Amino acid sequence: MRITMIGSGYVGLVSGACFADFGHDIVCVDKDASKIGRLLDGKMPIYEPGLEDLVARNVANGRLRFTTDLADGLKGADAVFIAVGTPSRRGDGHADLSYVYAAAKEIGELIEGYTVIVTKSTVPVGTGDEVERIIRAANPSAEFGVVSNPEFLREGAAIDDFKRPDRIVIGSEDERATDVMRLVYRPLYLNAAPILVTGRRTAELIKYAGNAFLATKITFINEIADLCEKVGANVQDVSRGIGLDNRIGKKFLHAGPGYGGSCFPKDTLALLKTSQDYDAPQRIVEAVVAVNDTRKRAMGRKIIHAMGGEVRDKTVAVLGLTFKPNTDDMRDSPAISVIQTLQDAGAIVKAYDPEGREQAEPLLPKVIFCDNSFEAIEGADALAIVTEWDEFRALDLSRVKTMLKSPVLVDLRNIYDSKEVEAAGLVYTGIGR
Repeated sequence: MRITMIGSGYVGLVSGACFADFGHDIVCVDKDASKIGRLLDGKMPIYEPGLEDLVARNVANGRLRFTTDLADGLKGADAVFIAVGTPSRRGDGHADLSYVYAAAKEIGELIEGYTVIVTKSTVPVGTGDEVERIIRAANPSAEFGVVSNPEFLREGAAIDDFKRPDRIVIGSEDERATDVMRLVYRPLYLNAAPILVTGRRTAELIKYAGNAFLATKITFINEIADLCEKVGANVQDVSRGIGLDNRIGKKFLHAGPGYGGSCFPKDTLALLKTSQDYDAPQRIVEAVVAVNDTRKRAMGRKIIHAMGGEVRDKTVAVLGLTFKPNTDDMRDSPAISVIQTLQDAGAIVKAYDPEGREQAEPLLPKVIFCDNSFEAIEGADALAIVTEWDEFRALDLSRVKTMLKSPVLVDLRNIYDSKEVEAAGLVYTGIGR
């Protein structure tokens, strides 16, 4: 099939490359000429494990190409995916749908023959209805169907998530469009990926409800971690104990400094705004958002407490800046609030992240950025691990002890055993234990 992907960011590029790897003919369209230029040169605009090789392979075999020309990209397309950004709108927190609607208008002006228009971007309930209205207004005689097909990609594992999905959700009011979507995902038949066909509005809500629920699990275990510290329990054992219950599941029950990234913060906020518009308050999600925002700065105060309560003119080595490992994404990363809290208290921060430096530098201009872990640790008064990159999991703790001015290690991801750290002569502070 011939598929056009509008938007060559995280979702559009990963989806387009994976579809091409399935054997479809893919054109990725983006108005950002510099981004398309880099892609044509084989340079990825994002860091995602395996993506560069996947793109190069499918460009070489002719199944994947990039252009800024939407008219060219739409020629002969069976399906057109809208995968543009939907950031939180400044001022009110609603999802900014201007890019989605602009794409819909251009598509309406250009499509020829029956075409399925697919909203892949995360959008509030009712967006598909408006996309359909916009296209119809732009081209009253057009033959098309509008489908919601939300993405469920985890940054750092996106390719595997796309090729081996838990489910494929197709929200459609048009049987012909549904049939086209089944053909689009036909290559996943052998993987037995379940296809859930729903109404369009239901599909749009599934995405927000899913992310809000996962954010709730994270926030729940973080609050349980606080209780564990007060009563002398171990949150990791609590997580295992409840996670072994199949009704609960073990995923997203790892205590830490709070959630961040491109999805959970903006999607929970957008869900709250939608609930207000429809007078259906989501009190649990409201609490999740409030608790998570508070927690990030609380983790900065936790580091300060571990250093004796006074950090003015002291140096803190921070390992990990991105909101999770295996990505360069700094959006709403807990590290930002942690570092700002330390700096507000007068601390000097040295930091290292394997992939996040380029994105982090504009956000954290007063931080001293280092090229490796031990450069950051050298001469610091404390070490704080904020993101659990693999290369931080087996540090030479004896060497760390000799390089620090004070033997303080604060592990906000619980990647170390406290006994191991203390045996190396370090004073250990973890989460919920």
